[in-house]
Amino acid sequence: MSFQAGDKVLIVSCEDDPRAAGRTGRIVDEVPPGPLTGGRWTVNGISWLIAPVLCHTHELRPA
Repeated sequence: MSFQAGDKVLIVSCEDDPRAAGRTGRIVDEVPPGPLTGGRWTVNGISWLIAPVLCHTHELRPA
């Protein structure tokens, strides 16, 4: 599955920050993730207590 910048996603699990699991956020990346992020998508807007996180595709679902 591929996402676009601005897509709203549900974070099913998150290796980067487990507190993000079960929350929704928005994809930040304009292009598919590459080696710089380890193949993970940047998700922001989760909570004011949780900074942007990096999540693998299998950890995200469209919201």
